[in-house]
Amino acid sequence: MEHSDNPAEGDPLKREDGAEAGPPTSTTELKKGCKDLGFAKLTHWRTAVFFFSLFLCLTVVFAFSFIIPCPVRPQYLIAWNRIFNETATYDFLAVEDASKDKVMDVLFVIKSSEGSQNNTCAGEGLPSPCIFVFAVDGTDGETLWERPLEPELHWAQCGLEKGRSRSWDCLVSHSDKLTAIDKYKGEVQWQQPHPAGQPSTIPVLSLPDLDGDKVGDVALIAHESENTKIIFLSGKTGLQIGSTVPLDATKNDNHLLYQTEGGSFYILLEKDTGLFGLALWRVAAKAKAGIDAGLTKDKHWESKASARGLVHIFKSEQVRQVLKTTEKDGANVLVVTKTEVVQIDRNLEILWIYNTSSVLGIPSFGHFNKDQILDVVIEEGIGNNTKKVIILDGKSGVVVWEVTLEASPNSPRPASIHTTNSFSVFMFWGLVRAETNSSMQITSNRRAYMLHPLYSKVLLESPNVVDYIIAFRATLLEHGRHAAYFTLSGPGSEGTEGTVILSKRKLKQDVPESRVIRIGTGGDTDTNENIKEAFNRLRFSDE
Repeated sequence: MEHSDNPAEGDPLKREDGAEAGPPTSTTELKKGCKDLGFAKLTHWRTAVFFFSLFLCLTVVFAFSFIIPCPVRPQYLIAWNRIFNETATYDFLAVEDASKDKVMDVLFVIKSSEGSQNNTCAGEGLPSPCIFVFAVDGTDGETLWERPLEPELHWAQCGLEKGRSRSWDCLVSHSDKLTAIDKYKGEVQWQQPHPAGQPSTIPVLSLPDLDGDKVGDVALIAHESENTKIIFLSGKTGLQIGSTVPLDATKNDNHLLYQTEGGSFYILLEKDTGLFGLALWRVAAKAKAGIDAGLTKDKHWESKASARGLVHIFKSEQVRQVLKTTEKDGANVLVVTKTEVVQIDRNLEILWIYNTSSVLGIPSFGHFNKDQILDVVIEEGIGNNTKKVIILDGKSGVVVWEVTLEASPNSPRPASIHTTNSFSVFMFWGLVRAETNSSMQITSNRRAYMLHPLYSKVLLESPNVVDYIIAFRATLLEHGRHAAYFTLSGPGSEGTEGTVILSKRKLKQDVPESRVIRIGTGGDTDTNENIKEAFNRLRFSDE
C-alpha cells in the first residue's frame, strides 16, 4: 500500500492528532452528522426519481411505437369514374365529409331500378324505378351508402347541419314527402308529408333553434299561385312550427337568409320594385307567439325599416339573383339584375355597380389579386353564341381580367380554388374563339380552362371533353390539400334515362397534357414548360 502522510487517510477511524475517532461530542458535530445522513437519503431519492422517469419515458415511447397505431393518411386515386347504366340523374352534386375521415365525399341522386349494394326499389316496397341518394368516397369513388326513396325527385339540399346541432344534413323533397337524411350513415331521421300547396322547387333556409328543443330549425319559402309564403319546420321532427306566414315577394327561388353585423337574421326578399330585407323575428312572431324570443334585433337595419317592417336594400324592377359573397361572417350581398351587378356591404351601403348587357348563369367568387377581398366572376352574353368571362375587382368593381369564348348551352358556372399564395386558380368552360379558325377539327364546343393570375395572358386548356355536364364542383378534398373537380354527366338532359357518369380528376392531373394558349397582346414570354411548371408548383389552401 502507498504510504500516506496524513494518518486520517490511512485509518479513517483516527483523527489527525492520532486519537481514534468516536461519536461526536459537541452539538456542532451532531448537526454535521445529521446533514450528511440527510444528504445521503436525498441522493437515494433523486436516483429513484431518475430511474422512474426513465422507465416512464421508455414506456410512452414503446406505446406510441408499437401499441398505438399511427394515423393512416387516405390513399387517393388521382382519377376515378362511377358509371351507371339505364339511369337518370339530376342537377344536384354536394361535397361533404360523409365518412368522418376529414376527406370530402360526394353526394348525388340517380333514378334507377337498383342501386350498387344489392338494393332494389321492389325490395324496399317502392315503385320502380325509384330515386337513390348516393354517398361515394372522395378518395376512390366507392359507395359509402345509398338510400332508396319514393320518386319523383323535386329538389335536394345538403350542408344544412353546420352549427345547428341537427342529426341530419340533407333534406330531400320527393313524391309528396320531405325526408331528412343523416349524411354519415344514410339513415332517415324523419319523414313528413309536404306542407299544403308546396311546389316542386323551393329554397331552404337553415335557421337557429326557434322552438326551444336545442336543435336548429328550417324554413321553406313556397309559392302558390301568385302568393309567396314561409313555413317553419322543426329540425328535430320535421313538424310545422306555428302557422304559415304570407310574404309580400315575387315568385322567385333566390330568397336567402342573411345575418347582419349585429347578429340579427333577415330574409332577403325579391319584389317587383327591388330587394328588401324582412327581420326573421318579425316573421317568426307571426307564425307562433314566443318563438322569436331568442332572436336579436339589429338597430341599424330596423332604423331603415318601413311601417310593414321591410328594409329597402336595392331598388330595381328586374332583380334576378341575390348571393352572399362568402358563407363566413362579414359577407357582403351581391345583387344581379338584368343590366347590373351590384355589391352592397353589411351597413346597406352600395360599394360599386358594374353595368352589363346580360349575365349568364350564376356568378362565382375567387381571389384574382392579393388584397384579401373576394373578386367576382361573371359570364356576360354578347350575342352570336359568344360570351365574356369577366373578373371584377371585389373592392372597386372594375374589370381586372376578361376573355371571349364560344358559349355552350350547358356549361357549368366558373369555379376557383384558393392557394397558399393568397390568390385563386380559376376554372371555367367554353372554347377560345381563335380555335374556331384553326385547321384542327373541333369535336366539341366546350373545353375546361384554368387561369393562373400570375400568368394572366395565358390559359391552360384541358385535353378532356365531356359531352353533357349536368353538375360540376371544384373543391379541396382535404383540409389544405388535394384540389380536385367532379363532373356528373348524363345522356343529354336532366332526368333523361341513359348512361350516367360521375368523374373525379385531380386538378393538376391534366396539366402535362394541356395546351398553353396565349390570349390578348403582350402575353407572357415564359416558355410553355415554365408555365406548366408554375401550375404544378401550386399549393392549395382553405380560404
